[in-house]
Amino acid sequence: MKTKIYSILAGLLLSVSVFAQAPQKMSFQAVIRNSSNALVTSTVVGMKISVLQGSPTGTVAYSETQSPTTNANGLVSLQIGAGAAISGTFAAINWATGSYFIKTETDPTGGNAYSIIGTSELSSVPYALFSANGSSSAGSFSHYKGELFGGGIIVSVYKTAGVEHGLIAGLSDLSPGIPWATPSYTSLSVSGGATNQVDGLANSNAIVADFGAGNTYAAGLCRASTAGGFNDWYLPASFELQDCLKAASIINNILGNSNGIYVGNPIGNYGLINCYWSSTEIASSTAWYQSSPFLFLGWYNTIKTESYRVRAVRRF
Repeated sequence: MKTKIYSILAGLLLSVSVFAQAPQKMSFQAVIRNSSNALVTSTVVGMKISVLQGSPTGTVAYSETQSPTTNANGLVSLQIGAGAAISGTFAAINWATGSYFIKTETDPTGGNAYSIIGTSELSSVPYALFSANGSSSAGSFSHYKGELFGGGIIVSVYKTAGVEHGLIAGLSDLSPGIPWATPSYTSLSVSGGATNQVDGLANSNAIVADFGAGNTYAAGLCRASTAGGFNDWYLPASFELQDCLKAASIINNILGNSNGIYVGNPIGNYGLINCYWSSTEIASSTAWYQSSPFLFLGWYNTIKTESYRVRAVRRF
């Protein structure tokens, strides 16, 4: 019985983040898997969300129901506090009074026969909510590596001038193998310049401006993506790609190996199957790529006609 329950609990992966203004709602994303560990995609699911105080079995401070629809990757996005309230008031929760837990109960068929149950402690989120009342330090973060957010999964967070930003990787590879350039540009430098190692969006826009829109080459495939309802995906620059690969352990633990960073056999499959393109150009006929797993993580360059993996990213 315990083995069966564990497999069901493993099917629900959740994350939470906080709206920047008053703590009236909390954004919530979860990847829904059934008891066979298969993604529940493009389906209306029934969910009961409870905020528990003190422990995973503590007092219910607030509970509600919602009926979100999963996307093609099994991801649901909703706002806790915006559902049909069962008990309590979300805005009345005093986040400074101790630890809180989010309990989710899910019916993958859309009803209220909840068969997927999970509980997760809120750690950074209560502090971020408390921060909204002016009681948090300037160095606190409301987002974290591994959080399902903005149509993907966060691989880095940072602040500039006190404003929080981060890099989001897509929930799966866009391609297992695609060239860096179109045939007519395999030996030509990008006229607008695509050598930036930290700004993949600038690189990608310059590449698409030369090559033309399309999904037959790496940067074009990323810029054409509308995953999660966003249209600002791009091919990561070399340093951004490194952030993605360094977060492979987190990504794969949350998304699973089939949607995570491809690792394969670190010895037998080392080569094309383990490599990811960056958008950073080196010369007229070569560009930077990096290999996975971490054992072989490093800078490499090769001709633009090679077919390597592509993982799109976007910023917040």
